[in-house]
Amino acid sequence: MTRGDRMPGLIGYLVGPGRHNEHTEPHLIDGDGWLMAWHSGDSLDAHSAQQIARHLDAPRRRNDVEVPRGHVWHCSLSLRAEEGSLSDEQWSGIARDFVAAMEFDDCQGSKEPCRWVAIHHGASQGGNDHIHIAVDLVRPDGTKADVFRDFRRAQSACRALEKKWGLEQLESAREQRSTRGVKAGEIEAQARRVARAKWRRRPDVKDKAEPRWEDLPRDRRADLIGAERAAASARHDLGVTVRGAAAAADDEAAFVRNLREAGVLARPRYADGRRDVVTGYSVALKPQAGERPIWYGGGRLAHDLTLSRLRTDWPDTAQSASEAVAQWNAAKKHQPTGRSQRPPAMDPSQWGRCADQIAGLVDQLASVPLTDRDRWAATSRQAAGVLAAWSQATERGQGPLGRAAEVVSRSGQTWQPSGPGVAGSGQVMRGAAMAMAAAARGGQGVVAQVAMMRQMMTLVVALAAAARAGSQARQAEALATVARTDLAAVHRSLDQAANRVTVPGPVTEQERPPAPGEQEAAERIEEAQPGPSMPPQARPGQPGRSMRELAFGKPATEAARRPPPDIGHGRTRPPRPDRDRGHERG
Repeated sequence: MTRGDRMPGLIGYLVGPGRHNEHTEPHLIDGDGWLMAWHSGDSLDAHSAQQIARHLDAPRRRNDVEVPRGHVWHCSLSLRAEEGSLSDEQWSGIARDFVAAMEFDDCQGSKEPCRWVAIHHGASQGGNDHIHIAVDLVRPDGTKADVFRDFRRAQSACRALEKKWGLEQLESAREQRSTRGVKAGEIEAQARRVARAKWRRRPDVKDKAEPRWEDLPRDRRADLIGAERAAASARHDLGVTVRGAAAAADDEAAFVRNLREAGVLARPRYADGRRDVVTGYSVALKPQAGERPIWYGGGRLAHDLTLSRLRTDWPDTAQSASEAVAQWNAAKKHQPTGRSQRPPAMDPSQWGRCADQIAGLVDQLASVPLTDRDRWAATSRQAAGVLAAWSQATERGQGPLGRAAEVVSRSGQTWQPSGPGVAGSGQVMRGAAMAMAAAARGGQGVVAQVAMMRQMMTLVVALAAAARAGSQARQAEALATVARTDLAAVHRSLDQAANRVTVPGPVTEQERPPAPGEQEAAERIEEAQPGPSMPPQARPGQPGRSMRELAFGKPATEAARRPPPDIGHGRTRPPRPDRDRGHERG
């Protein structure tokens, strides 16, 4: 959706060949009555484009009215390539309904209708069938059309059109969830700051062998900014860190400590006139020399990372509130956290217990109705927290665990609080998150970590099954993809590390009989599987086996039952797949 003041330029582009010669047979499908009488059914060219533009522009020229930001209003309505194409009659009805919803028509006879036109010129380069709507915001009587909050109104109109015309509905709107988008200007500003700071820190610039940033040629500055733009990931990194810190915290004070120990700057937002009541927070990555921190509120990172949402998972007592305020004040003043030492590394047997508890949670999910959106959203949020905590402990930058946490979290970022998950899930997942956060300390229990990863993969596959059953095809495919790619890569890396470990004594493998309800869970997994691209050991279709066995071929608790190995060999932590492949922080 764009605004401007050159109607001839817009119409000329729409009937022209396009940037990649993708415009074919441009023609009108609906619009102003005079234009339809003269040009309906004709293939448009440059001459007809000028006639159309002059007719649309006539009210503004005749009334000599200026519209802030331009009198030309333009938007495109597009389908996904997978939806195919619509007939001109269908597009005509959609265009008229959209113009009426935006109140560019006669508003049931109370106003002069704006002059507008809808042009269809074939599919885009990506195969998306679409139309363009151009509107002159000056009505024939000289009044201006109301464009207040036009973007929000256009979104609401599109949701209504999807239902009326039987089109694919936007999943996030139907399920009342959404993720925070990143504006192009935000990325550009961050890239510019980083590029300028790095240039000014260069020794040859300080020695005046290279020119100052302000004196660099424009194209060279653009190249430097472009390199940083490609690596800009501040919001992603902060989102993963905050999510992991919250998941591994048993109260608000621990959350603040976790943030600061992760190297994140944190500051509270106090209630008006108070310094003992915290109502929100913001975080920033520690800047390098010459840079300024870029702060993000919790709500800007994700809907479910606001302080009010996070507090629903923590105890609400006078003592916990007092301790939290003390930690927030210390963070604001950059004082020590007050923790005498970091928690000790987890014993391998604790990893095994966490894996078994998550296995029990997966079994409970088999009895949760697929229509219980709140419970599935809460489970997604908790699982994303576990993966984020593990990513924070073992990865640098955007690794596979961080990407998996971001994808899984989408199912939990509902517009309204989702409430608790299945019984006991909060405590189980918090314990698992603490175990993941301890992965960087000591590095013991690689074999048990393999079992833990198997459970997390099974849980993600179950979430994919629930999403597919709830007609969330895109999210289901994203979850299934992340399970068989990013999480599978981490699983293979851990499994290879475990195979290098000498395990004393024989290993006993026991097949666990299927628990009640697991056959139904298996059917859900089968619906969630993407099919041929799934590794052979992860394909469904083996009746009578558990959800974990269907996903991974062996009982998930098998690895947890092995005797705790002696890692030795100088390895102090599990391998970091992203670092081993040479990835660096962007």
